[in-house]
Amino acid sequence: MSVERLVPTVDVSNPSANDLAAVDLACRDHGFFLLRGHGLDDVIDRTWSEARQFFESDRALRAAVERDEENPLGWFDRELTKRRRDAKQVFDFIDPASDADRYNRWPSNGAFPNLRPTLAEFFDAFSELADTTASLVFTALGLSSSAHVDHRGDRTNSTVRLNHYPVGDPVPASERNGLAQLGETALGFHTDPGVLTLLLQDGTGGLQALAADGSWVDIEPQLGTIVVNLADAMQVWTNDRYRAAVHRVLTMTDTDRMSIPYFSNPVRTSVIAPIPDVADGPAKYREFVWRDHMRARTDDNFRDLGADDTQITDYLITF
Repeated sequence: MSVERLVPTVDVSNPSANDLAAVDLACRDHGFFLLRGHGLDDVIDRTWSEARQFFESDRALRAAVERDEENPLGWFDRELTKRRRDAKQVFDFIDPASDADRYNRWPSNGAFPNLRPTLAEFFDAFSELADTTASLVFTALGLSSSAHVDHRGDRTNSTVRLNHYPVGDPVPASERNGLAQLGETALGFHTDPGVLTLLLQDGTGGLQALAADGSWVDIEPQLGTIVVNLADAMQVWTNDRYRAAVHRVLTMTDTDRMSIPYFSNPVRTSVIAPIPDVADGPAKYREFVWRDHMRARTDDNFRDLGADDTQITDYLITF
């Protein structure tokens, strides 16, 4: 059951004291809020256009940039969440301006000529917005400016994903033999492993967050806004004062859905542990290297390894 609950909309260009108080309340309850005043409408419109063109193209063009077990970047239509197959197809890429761009799988032979430059523009804009948004969260939390610098995302370790949720199974019937069963929802409930996620969602709806009382909250689409949800590192840094957003996407029954998340992740070698200035009482988590956590979280995306993926609860300290 989903319920009506406060999912505040904040003017990121000039957040008021009331905005910060609303963010604080939402981050303690379900970990979601919305941004307006970002000034990125034109970039977003161009990105939507390229994403739609990509997913509406001939399947063979997408399959030409399919991911594999050695390289998780590119297109894929059979990813697993909690050992169940998602009813979606995706296209993943990392910072096009970095040396790691060589790992990105960009279409060749003239297919989608504007895709890479448009997504590079999107990556630049959302990397800056992710830093601004992290600072907004830390301000709502009451952290000093020096803590803002030490606890934020690193664009060279962050990723973007284009998501398409069709009505029905994304995998052709002729290729389903031996695949894991589809989940009860299009995307199973989970948290994101990084700092925070900036999400574009179309007007279809279906995104839900789990509140502290166990009820599901609809994250209703609002034109011109960007969805923010907190992730694992933020929950550990804040020693459970703020929640990594548990979220899911309901199965599409009448129309398809698209979304585009920017996953803001810490520096790969970061040691993640509660921030002393935030911890109310003893630290609840033992420290861990974010790179190791990310690897443990994603190893089973490609195939079922027979066990649930790693969660931050695995690092809880038993008193």
